[in-house]
Amino acid sequence: MVENNQNSQVKGSQSLLFARAPYILSAGSVAGSKEAEGPLGSVIDMTNEDDLFGASTWEEAESTMQKEACVLAIGKAGISPEEVRYLFGGDLLRQGIATSMGVEGLKIPMFGLYGACSTSGEALALAAMAAAAGYGEYMLAVTSSHFGSAEKEFRFPLGYASQRPLSAQWTVTGSAAFTVGYRAPDSAVNAFRHVRIEGVTVGKIVDYGLKDSQNMGACMAPAAMDTIVRNFQDTGRTEEDYDRIVTGDLGYVGQSILFDLVRGQGYDIRKKHMDCGMTIFDQKTQDTHAGGSGCGCAAVTLASYVLPRIERGEWKRVLFLPTGALMSTVSFNEGASVPGIAHGIMLVHC
Repeated sequence: MVENNQNSQVKGSQSLLFARAPYILSAGSVAGSKEAEGPLGSVIDMTNEDDLFGASTWEEAESTMQKEACVLAIGKAGISPEEVRYLFGGDLLRQGIATSMGVEGLKIPMFGLYGACSTSGEALALAAMAAAAGYGEYMLAVTSSHFGSAEKEFRFPLGYASQRPLSAQWTVTGSAAFTVGYRAPDSAVNAFRHVRIEGVTVGKIVDYGLKDSQNMGACMAPAAMDTIVRNFQDTGRTEEDYDRIVTGDLGYVGQSILFDLVRGQGYDIRKKHMDCGMTIFDQKTQDTHAGGSGCGCAAVTLASYVLPRIERGEWKRVLFLPTGALMSTVSFNEGASVPGIAHGIMLVHC
């Protein structure tokens, strides 16, 4: 049994504060045409008007995005794929096929993950834990989603032309990768030098019994609340200790539910909250209903928008919480509820 005292990295029931905190050394982001037209289009590293990215299927396109994001992140860090000890990655598709096909050519030892839209948080948490434990000099975390492949997998093929309810969200066509370690080579010109992963709060599955797969914000909000409150309790902090509390993809519906749930626990995060699903698209000019979603939503927003602000010192401490709806086509068709999960990554300017 691990002692939980002031000298331990273990904090409370779900959190870790690293004794030697690793850095996010670089990030690479890739996205599709709709994302390029949104508020973050100018800061995403690579966008493409062809959402197939030159491939013949949506799944191959998603794999292409992952490969490009990894190459960008590794290149910015000034290292080679051979120097990366482990890769942590995942996506929304069956058996994580977008990831396995996307990173195959890099020949990096890989852990395949599934956390639904929270996968970027899961990957970053494990990469940071591996680096902090001394298991290698560099780790790589990557995830992706694609509107076409997600519609095909979880809802209806695009040719079906089904109508989406206003509570539905638009799956982001995007991928982002992050290198984690302690020092980028001096020759690296695009590496981050001041973004540290101070600690993590690993989320647990929270199920309020909701069954509406077209209202994922409502399904994920309870898990986001649970991880936020647990982070506060484990670390002795409050919302005032963070410049931003960034959720992954609750959207406009999930945000209002989150505010109510957190307020019921004695906290008020309204002035500090930002949601990636509400940031990556413009609700007034882009037909995305309740906002963005998908693994790529939080990952691309973190890589292109959040991390640069931490690097510049505009935000000193950020709690990044990608949120995931843990459902499959099988569970949905069998009438099961849609539980949620959210992983908290504590990021600091150092």
